[in-house]
Amino acid sequence: MLSVCAIFIKAMSNENKTIHDFELNLICDFFSNMERQGPGSPEVTLKALSFIDNLTDTSLIADIGCGTGGQTMVLAGHAPGQITGVDLFPGFIEIFNRNAKRSGWQDRVKGIVGSMDNLPFQEEEFDLIWSEGAIYNIGFERGLKEWRKYLKKGGYIAVSESSWFTDERPKEINDYWVDAYPEIDTIPNQVAKIYKAGYLPVATFVLPETCWTEHYFVPKIAARKIFLSKYAGNKTAEEFSALQSSEEVLYRKYKEFYGYTFFIAKKTDDDCI
Repeated sequence: MLSVCAIFIKAMSNENKTIHDFELNLICDFFSNMERQGPGSPEVTLKALSFIDNLTDTSLIADIGCGTGGQTMVLAGHAPGQITGVDLFPGFIEIFNRNAKRSGWQDRVKGIVGSMDNLPFQEEEFDLIWSEGAIYNIGFERGLKEWRKYLKKGGYIAVSESSWFTDERPKEINDYWVDAYPEIDTIPNQVAKIYKAGYLPVATFVLPETCWTEHYFVPKIAARKIFLSKYAGNKTAEEFSALQSSEEVLYRKYKEFYGYTFFIAKKTDDDCI
């Protein structure tokens, strides 16, 4: 899931660092200790999957920005077909493939290293494209448009993306998000973008609070302990760890104004775009 956190994590300090100001191997090392690299849950993955039909043993599925594969393994246990996970971080893919083998799915679940803006796929190759909390890496609209060509006619796309829940919000959280991810938008506007990109919206639902608290923030506590123990005395690592705490502070303060939304849509015929 979640190619490195589902959000641009900004420090609540004068330095205003973001997650992208740190070395990639440091980021990977921290999040490799978590089953999911962003908000989500097995229940939410299965709910999104329930809106997708016509999958068979010959179906091809891509999980773009798969991370270590927390959600991918849930998909593998409940959806037929071959699944290819793609992530930029080799460390994540190593864990991904190890998890697939441990689950006995190595013959139909495979992780590969790759960039989502230069995917090694053929046009109309997939029946389903999945991406939990990762499409932000290239932008919601761009991802929808560029990934569409990889879907077969009638194929599905299922992505979770950060959303505004209200038309107005406090300046602190608004400025934070506009600076970190200007493309964040309200759910109605995001649905309109899906339709404009050549899809028929099928279902939309907001991820419950437990996807953040129980399935993301709680596991992050254990990951932080492992990380700080490994990098004891490393100032950069300590700064990065502190950054993770600030994300939780922001969410608990402003959770009624933003969160993640799952969007499921079906590719329309070319002549209907």
